Amino acid sequence: AAAVAAELAVLMGCEGAVLLPSTLHLFLDLFELLADKDLVIYRDAGSYPIARWGADRAILRGARVQVFAHHSPAGLRQALARSPGRRGTPVVLADGFCPACGRPAPLADYLRAVQRLGGLLVVDDTQALGILGEDPSGAAPYGRGGGGSLRHADLESPFVLVGASLAKGFGVPIAVLAGSAAMVQQFADHSASRTHCSPPSAAAIAAAAHAVTVNRTYGDALRLRLGDRVRRFRHGLARLGLTADGGLFPVQTLQPLPGLDTLRLHRNLWRSGVRTVPLRRRDQSGPRLGFLMTALHHPEDLDRCLAVLADTVRQMPRIETGPAPRPLPAALLQR
Repeated sequence: AAAVAAELAVLMGCEGAVLLPSTLHLFLDLFELLADKDLVIYRDAGSYPIARWGADRAILRGARVQVFAHHSPAGLRQALARSPGRRGTPVVLADGFCPACGRPAPLADYLRAVQRLGGLLVVDDTQALGILGEDPSGAAPYGRGGGGSLRHADLESPFVLVGASLAKGFGVPIAVLAGSAAMVQQFADHSASRTHCSPPSAAAIAAAAHAVTVNRTYGDALRLRLGDRVRRFRHGLARLGLTADGGLFPVQTLQPLPGLDTLRLHRNLWRSGVRTVPLRRRDQSGPRLGFLMTALHHPEDLDRCLAVLADTVRQMPRIETGPAPRPLPAALLQR
Protein backbone atom coordinates (compact mmCIF):
# COMPACT_ATOMS: atom_id res chain seq x y z
CA ALA A 1 0.00 0.00 0.00
CA ALA A 2 2.80 2.43 0.87
CA ALA A 3 4.57 1.72 -2.43
CA VAL A 4 1.41 2.28 -4.49
CA ALA A 5 0.63 5.47 -2.56
CA ALA A 6 4.15 6.78 -3.20
CA GLU A 7 3.80 6.14 -6.95
CA LEU A 8 0.44 7.89 -7.01
CA ALA A 9 1.88 10.89 -5.16
CA VAL A 10 4.56 11.30 -7.82
CA LEU A 11 2.00 10.81 -10.61
CA MET A 12 -0.31 13.47 -9.12
CA GLY A 13 2.49 15.97 -8.44
CA CYS A 14 2.30 15.80 -4.63
CA GLU A 15 4.79 15.09 -1.86
CA GLY A 16 2.89 12.27 -0.21
CA ALA A 17 -0.22 10.10 -0.43
CA VAL A 18 -2.16 7.49 1.52
CA LEU A 19 -4.70 4.87 0.40
CA LEU A 20 -8.22 4.44 1.80
CA PRO A 21 -11.06 2.02 1.00
CA SER A 22 -13.24 4.73 -0.63
CA THR A 23 -13.70 8.46 -1.05
CA LEU A 24 -16.54 8.26 1.50
CA HIS A 25 -14.01 7.20 4.16
CA LEU A 26 -11.56 9.79 2.84
CA PHE A 27 -13.78 12.90 2.89
CA LEU A 28 -15.56 12.06 6.15
CA ASP A 29 -12.17 11.68 7.86
CA LEU A 30 -10.60 14.69 6.17
CA PHE A 31 -13.30 17.17 7.14
CA GLU A 32 -13.52 15.77 10.65
CA LEU A 33 -9.78 16.44 10.94
CA LEU A 34 -10.10 19.97 9.51
CA ALA A 35 -13.24 20.92 11.42
CA ASP A 36 -13.40 23.43 14.23
CA LYS A 37 -16.04 25.91 15.31
CA ASP A 38 -14.43 28.78 13.35
CA LEU A 39 -13.89 26.87 10.11
CA VAL A 40 -15.72 28.09 6.99
CA ILE A 41 -15.95 25.74 4.01
CA TYR A 42 -16.53 27.44 0.66
CA ARG A 43 -18.10 24.84 -1.60
CA ASP A 44 -18.38 25.04 -5.38
CA ALA A 45 -22.06 24.47 -6.20
CA GLY A 46 -21.10 21.64 -8.56
CA SER A 47 -19.24 19.56 -5.97
CA TYR A 48 -19.97 15.83 -6.01
CA PRO A 49 -22.24 14.55 -3.19
CA ILE A 50 -19.65 12.37 -1.42
CA ALA A 51 -17.27 15.28 -0.87
CA ARG A 52 -20.28 17.39 0.21
CA TRP A 53 -21.15 14.75 2.84
CA GLY A 54 -17.70 15.25 4.30
CA ALA A 55 -18.29 19.00 4.49
CA ASP A 56 -21.66 18.35 6.13
CA ARG A 57 -19.91 16.28 8.79
CA ALA A 58 -17.76 19.27 9.67
CA ILE A 59 -20.94 21.26 10.39
CA LEU A 60 -21.57 18.94 13.36
CA ARG A 61 -18.26 20.16 14.79
CA GLY A 62 -19.23 23.83 14.44
CA ALA A 63 -17.98 24.61 10.95
CA ARG A 64 -20.01 26.69 8.51
CA VAL A 65 -20.52 26.01 4.80
CA GLN A 66 -21.03 28.67 2.14
CA VAL A 67 -21.87 27.72 -1.45
CA PHE A 68 -20.64 29.81 -4.38
CA ALA A 69 -21.55 29.61 -8.07
CA HIS A 70 -20.17 26.72 -10.09
CA HIS A 71 -16.72 27.42 -11.59
CA SER A 72 -16.88 31.05 -10.47
CA PRO A 73 -13.65 32.55 -9.03
CA ALA A 74 -15.52 35.87 -8.66
CA GLY A 75 -18.23 34.11 -6.65
CA LEU A 76 -15.60 32.60 -4.38
CA ARG A 77 -13.86 35.95 -3.84
CA GLN A 78 -17.19 37.55 -2.95
CA ALA A 79 -17.98 34.76 -0.49
CA LEU A 80 -14.55 35.13 1.13
CA ALA A 81 -15.02 38.89 1.41
CA ARG A 82 -18.43 38.48 3.06
CA SER A 83 -17.18 36.15 5.81
CA PRO A 84 -16.85 37.68 9.27
CA GLY A 85 -13.57 37.59 11.15
CA ARG A 86 -12.51 34.11 12.24
CA ARG A 87 -9.56 32.26 13.68
CA GLY A 88 -10.00 29.05 11.68
CA THR A 89 -8.68 28.16 8.25
CA PRO A 90 -10.89 28.82 5.20
CA VAL A 91 -11.24 25.69 3.05
CA VAL A 92 -12.40 25.70 -0.58
CA LEU A 93 -13.98 22.47 -1.86
CA ALA A 94 -14.33 21.78 -5.60
CA ASP A 95 -14.25 18.96 -8.13
CA GLY A 96 -11.23 19.05 -10.40
CA PHE A 97 -13.33 18.36 -13.49
CA CYS A 98 -17.07 18.66 -14.12
CA PRO A 99 -18.33 16.03 -16.59
CA ALA A 100 -21.74 17.74 -16.74
CA CYS A 101 -20.31 20.83 -18.41
CA GLY A 102 -17.13 19.24 -19.75
CA ARG A 103 -14.76 21.79 -18.18
CA PRO A 104 -11.95 21.67 -15.61
CA ALA A 105 -12.43 23.83 -12.53
CA PRO A 106 -10.45 27.10 -12.35
CA LEU A 107 -8.26 25.64 -9.61
CA ALA A 108 -5.45 28.17 -9.99
CA ASP A 109 -7.90 31.02 -9.36
CA TYR A 110 -9.44 29.19 -6.39
CA LEU A 111 -6.00 28.55 -4.92
CA ARG A 112 -4.89 32.18 -5.26
CA ALA A 113 -8.07 33.40 -3.56
CA VAL A 114 -7.82 31.10 -0.54
CA GLN A 115 -4.02 30.99 -0.22
CA ARG A 116 -3.91 34.74 0.46
CA LEU A 117 -5.87 34.01 3.64
CA GLY A 118 -3.68 31.08 4.67
CA GLY A 119 -6.43 28.71 3.57
CA LEU A 120 -6.60 25.34 1.89
CA LEU A 121 -7.97 24.04 -1.42
CA VAL A 122 -9.51 20.54 -1.29
CA VAL A 123 -10.06 18.92 -4.69
CA ASP A 124 -12.17 15.87 -5.48
CA ASP A 125 -10.28 14.61 -8.53
CA THR A 126 -12.12 11.35 -9.12
CA GLN A 127 -13.16 12.28 -12.66
CA ALA A 128 -9.79 13.59 -13.84
CA LEU A 129 -7.29 11.13 -12.31
CA GLY A 130 -6.12 8.74 -15.01
CA ILE A 131 -7.58 10.92 -17.80
CA LEU A 132 -6.14 14.43 -17.61
CA GLY A 133 -2.41 15.08 -17.36
CA GLU A 134 0.32 17.62 -17.94
CA ASP A 135 1.07 19.61 -21.10
CA PRO A 136 -2.23 19.20 -23.00
CA SER A 137 -1.83 19.81 -26.74
CA GLY A 138 -3.35 18.90 -30.08
CA ALA A 139 -1.26 15.73 -30.12
CA ALA A 140 -2.25 14.89 -26.53
CA PRO A 141 -5.62 16.58 -25.86
CA TYR A 142 -5.97 15.11 -22.36
CA GLY A 143 -2.35 15.86 -21.54
CA ARG A 144 0.29 13.27 -20.66
CA GLY A 145 0.73 10.97 -17.69
CA GLY A 146 -2.83 10.87 -16.36
CA GLY A 147 -1.87 12.57 -13.10
CA GLY A 148 -5.14 14.51 -12.84
CA SER A 149 -6.14 18.12 -12.39
CA LEU A 150 -3.05 19.48 -10.63
CA ARG A 151 -0.81 18.22 -13.42
CA HIS A 152 -3.26 19.47 -16.04
CA ALA A 153 -3.29 22.96 -14.50
CA ASP A 154 0.46 22.91 -13.72
CA LEU A 155 -0.25 23.50 -10.02
CA GLU A 156 2.00 22.54 -7.16
CA SER A 157 1.31 23.90 -3.68
CA PRO A 158 1.40 22.80 -0.03
CA PHE A 159 -2.03 24.46 0.28
CA VAL A 160 -3.78 21.79 -1.84
CA LEU A 161 -5.15 18.40 -0.84
CA VAL A 162 -6.47 16.04 -3.51
CA GLY A 163 -8.82 13.16 -2.82
CA ALA A 164 -9.75 10.77 -5.61
CA SER A 165 -11.17 7.38 -6.33
CA LEU A 166 -9.25 5.22 -8.79
CA ALA A 167 -12.55 3.62 -9.88
CA LYS A 168 -13.04 5.87 -12.91
CA GLY A 169 -9.81 6.33 -14.88
CA PHE A 170 -8.01 3.29 -13.43
CA GLY A 171 -10.94 0.97 -12.79
CA VAL A 172 -9.92 0.13 -9.21
CA PRO A 173 -12.22 0.44 -6.15
CA ILE A 174 -9.77 2.28 -3.93
CA ALA A 175 -9.16 5.92 -2.97
CA VAL A 176 -6.09 8.08 -2.51
CA LEU A 177 -5.47 11.30 -0.58
CA ALA A 178 -2.46 13.28 -1.81
CA GLY A 179 -0.85 16.54 -0.75
CA SER A 180 2.07 17.87 1.24
CA ALA A 181 4.00 15.25 3.20
CA ALA A 182 3.16 16.93 6.51
CA MET A 183 -0.60 17.11 5.89
CA VAL A 184 -0.81 13.55 4.56
CA GLN A 185 1.09 12.27 7.60
CA GLN A 186 -1.19 14.21 9.93
CA PHE A 187 -4.21 12.67 8.20
CA ALA A 188 -2.73 9.17 8.40
CA ASP A 189 -2.04 9.60 12.12
CA HIS A 190 -5.56 10.77 12.97
CA SER A 191 -7.81 9.11 10.37
CA ALA A 192 -10.73 7.45 12.17
CA SER A 193 -11.26 5.04 9.27
CA ARG A 194 -7.68 3.84 9.50
CA THR A 195 -8.29 3.16 13.20
CA HIS A 196 -11.77 1.64 13.17
CA CYS A 197 -12.40 0.28 9.65
CA SER A 198 -10.85 -2.44 7.54
CA PRO A 199 -8.05 -1.14 5.30
CA PRO A 200 -8.11 -1.46 1.50
CA SER A 201 -8.07 -5.15 0.56
CA ALA A 202 -4.95 -6.84 -0.74
CA ALA A 203 -6.80 -7.47 -4.01
CA ALA A 204 -7.63 -3.77 -4.45
CA ILE A 205 -4.05 -2.75 -3.64
CA ALA A 206 -2.70 -5.27 -6.17
CA ALA A 207 -5.15 -3.99 -8.79
CA ALA A 208 -4.04 -0.41 -8.08
CA ALA A 209 -0.39 -1.41 -8.48
CA HIS A 210 -1.23 -3.05 -11.81
CA ALA A 211 -3.21 0.01 -12.96
CA VAL A 212 -0.31 2.33 -12.15
CA THR A 213 2.04 0.07 -14.13
CA VAL A 214 -0.31 -0.04 -17.12
CA ASN A 215 -0.66 3.74 -16.97
CA ARG A 216 3.08 4.21 -16.89
CA THR A 217 3.62 1.82 -19.82
CA TYR A 218 0.60 2.32 -22.08
CA GLY A 219 -1.44 5.14 -20.56
CA ASP A 220 -0.75 7.86 -23.10
CA ALA A 221 -1.51 5.53 -26.01
CA LEU A 222 -4.77 4.46 -24.34
CA ARG A 223 -5.75 8.10 -23.79
CA LEU A 224 -5.13 8.87 -27.47
CA ARG A 225 -7.39 5.96 -28.40
CA LEU A 226 -10.02 7.20 -25.95
CA GLY A 227 -9.93 10.68 -27.48
CA ASP A 228 -10.44 9.19 -30.94
CA ARG A 229 -13.48 7.25 -29.69
CA VAL A 230 -15.05 10.36 -28.15
CA ARG A 231 -14.48 12.37 -31.35
CA ARG A 232 -16.07 9.60 -33.41
CA PHE A 233 -19.11 9.60 -31.16
CA ARG A 234 -19.51 13.39 -31.25
CA HIS A 235 -19.09 13.52 -35.03
CA GLY A 236 -21.71 10.80 -35.37
CA LEU A 237 -24.11 12.76 -33.21
CA ALA A 238 -23.51 15.86 -35.32
CA ARG A 239 -24.40 13.92 -38.49
CA LEU A 240 -27.72 13.05 -36.84
CA GLY A 241 -28.32 16.67 -35.92
CA LEU A 242 -27.78 15.93 -32.22
CA THR A 243 -25.37 17.46 -29.68
CA ALA A 244 -23.89 16.47 -26.35
CA ASP A 245 -22.17 18.32 -23.53
CA GLY A 246 -18.80 17.10 -22.30
CA GLY A 247 -16.24 18.34 -24.80
CA LEU A 248 -13.65 15.61 -25.31
CA PHE A 249 -14.29 14.05 -21.91
CA PRO A 250 -15.47 10.40 -22.09
CA VAL A 251 -18.77 11.23 -20.34
CA GLN A 252 -21.07 12.66 -23.02
CA THR A 253 -24.44 14.11 -21.93
CA LEU A 254 -27.03 14.24 -24.69
CA GLN A 255 -28.89 17.51 -25.09
CA PRO A 256 -32.63 16.96 -24.43
CA LEU A 257 -34.57 15.85 -27.48
CA PRO A 258 -37.75 17.86 -28.11
CA GLY A 259 -40.93 16.04 -27.20
CA LEU A 260 -39.25 12.80 -26.07
CA ASP A 261 -39.34 11.16 -22.63
CA THR A 262 -35.69 10.81 -21.59
CA LEU A 263 -36.25 7.93 -19.17
CA ARG A 264 -38.31 6.04 -21.73
CA LEU A 265 -35.53 6.58 -24.27
CA HIS A 266 -33.07 5.16 -21.73
CA ARG A 267 -35.22 2.05 -21.21
CA ASN A 268 -35.72 1.50 -24.95
CA LEU A 269 -31.99 1.83 -25.63
CA TRP A 270 -31.24 -0.59 -22.81
CA ARG A 271 -33.56 -3.19 -24.34
CA SER A 272 -31.69 -2.77 -27.64
CA GLY A 273 -28.32 -3.41 -25.98
CA VAL A 274 -27.15 0.18 -25.53
CA ARG A 275 -26.61 0.98 -21.85
CA THR A 276 -26.87 4.66 -20.98
CA VAL A 277 -26.93 6.48 -17.64
CA PRO A 278 -29.78 8.81 -16.65
CA LEU A 279 -28.23 11.88 -15.06
CA ARG A 280 -29.90 14.38 -12.75
CA ARG A 281 -29.49 17.95 -13.96
CA ARG A 282 -28.10 20.49 -11.52
CA ASP A 283 -31.03 22.84 -12.13
CA GLN A 284 -33.50 19.97 -11.46
CA SER A 285 -35.23 20.68 -14.79
CA GLY A 286 -35.37 17.03 -15.82
CA PRO A 287 -33.09 14.08 -16.52
CA ARG A 288 -30.40 13.94 -19.19
CA LEU A 289 -28.94 10.88 -20.88
CA GLY A 290 -25.25 10.08 -20.40
CA PHE A 291 -23.02 7.97 -22.66
CA LEU A 292 -19.77 6.69 -21.12
CA MET A 293 -16.85 5.66 -23.31
CA THR A 294 -13.65 3.81 -22.52
CA ALA A 295 -10.53 2.87 -24.48
CA LEU A 296 -11.95 -0.67 -24.73
CA HIS A 297 -14.77 0.45 -27.04
CA HIS A 298 -14.24 -0.35 -30.71
CA PRO A 299 -15.30 2.05 -33.48
CA GLU A 300 -17.97 -0.49 -34.46
CA ASP A 301 -19.43 -0.26 -30.94
CA LEU A 302 -19.92 3.49 -31.30
CA ASP A 303 -21.35 3.20 -34.80
CA ARG A 304 -23.88 0.63 -33.61
CA CYS A 305 -24.74 2.81 -30.60
CA LEU A 306 -25.46 5.76 -32.89
CA ALA A 307 -27.54 3.64 -35.28
CA VAL A 308 -29.62 2.24 -32.41
CA LEU A 309 -30.04 5.73 -30.97
CA ALA A 310 -31.30 7.08 -34.30
CA ASP A 311 -33.72 4.19 -34.83
CA THR A 312 -35.02 4.33 -31.26
CA VAL A 313 -35.64 8.08 -31.35
CA ARG A 314 -37.49 7.82 -34.67
CA GLN A 315 -39.81 5.11 -33.36
CA MET A 316 -40.70 6.78 -30.06
CA PRO A 317 -43.99 8.67 -29.65
CA ARG A 318 -43.80 12.41 -29.08
CA ILE A 319 -45.00 14.02 -25.86
CA GLU A 320 -47.76 16.48 -26.73
CA THR A 321 -48.02 18.60 -23.57
CA GLY A 322 -47.98 22.39 -23.51
CA PRO A 323 -46.82 24.21 -26.67
CA ALA A 324 -46.10 22.06 -29.70
CA PRO A 325 -42.58 20.61 -29.36
CA ARG A 326 -39.88 21.61 -31.79
CA PRO A 327 -39.39 19.14 -34.66
CA LEU A 328 -36.63 16.56 -34.40
CA PRO A 329 -33.48 17.28 -36.45
CA ALA A 330 -34.03 16.68 -40.15
CA ALA A 331 -30.88 14.55 -40.40
CA LEU A 332 -32.30 12.20 -37.80
CA LEU A 333 -35.68 11.91 -39.53
CA GLN A 334 -34.13 11.33 -42.98
CA ARG A 335 -31.82 8.55 -41.85
